[in-house]
Amino acid sequence: MQSAPCEALKKQGYQFFSEQSTAAVKPCLWCKRALKGGEMCYKHQFYGIDSHRCVQMTPTLQCNHRCLFCWRSFEHEMSGESECPPDEIIGNLRRLQKRALSGYKPSPYVTGERFSEALDPKHVAISLSGEPTLYSRLPELINLLNHEGYTTFLVSNGTRPEILRQCRPFQMYVTLAAPDEATYERVCRPVEDSWENLKESLSLLDSRRSAVRVTLVQDVNDSDPAGYARLIADSEADFIEVKGYMYLGYSRNRLQRCNMPEHAYVRQFAEQIAERSGYVVADENILSRVVCLERES
Repeated sequence: MQSAPCEALKKQGYQFFSEQSTAAVKPCLWCKRALKGGEMCYKHQFYGIDSHRCVQMTPTLQCNHRCLFCWRSFEHEMSGESECPPDEIIGNLRRLQKRALSGYKPSPYVTGERFSEALDPKHVAISLSGEPTLYSRLPELINLLNHEGYTTFLVSNGTRPEILRQCRPFQMYVTLAAPDEATYERVCRPVEDSWENLKESLSLLDSRRSAVRVTLVQDVNDSDPAGYARLIADSEADFIEVKGYMYLGYSRNRLQRCNMPEHAYVRQFAEQIAERSGYVVADENILSRVVCLERES
């Protein structure tokens, strides 16, 4: 039986693969908007990903960070869970996505063609919640998803480079929310000493298609753009996403609305990073308050 926290997450739309694990699917806001013919998320603009054909999932809700800016509740973890096998996740991915989107079929805003496309997803974003590298069979899961023809995006906090080294997603993200160790400890609040692991994970990014995600929280971690730039330049990642913190979910218990930067502020900070790291501004999405930097050729 799942814990009370997991039952609470079910009411929020989480679809769990089994009663023994916290592997789950939950369509994001952009998937639902795109399904109704609305705007797609910035990943469509930057990388060509169709939001209504993207599955947002995680193989585990466990996390070894307690980030101030995280929208999730740290209480929504299940102790003693059993890992869901990769083949079980693959075998039920479309079924759970269909269940999650079933209420949209009768909507007058959803065309039959768009709904059929949504039930035939092409992309998997391993980014729902938790830290996916705490799932020991993550490399195997990604290999199976790749074999099935999905475009895979993996988002990690970089604390387990030994797992990331084995992963070959279409694009690997490592989150960087601090320019130095002291800020990292204060903002990300890792449950173990992880700063050196994060730097090692950043060093892996030059060998694969990759992005560094800088989550910018105003008056919290928005100092020392040169420090961010040094870490980013050393990573040699293909892309840098400087994204403003959004005042959502349980983060509202830790931060205030004034910590959510305006897009102009995000753009200015991104430009400061770019000019110090050998990157240029490639694109931006004002609605999502995100700026994409690309490595200069």
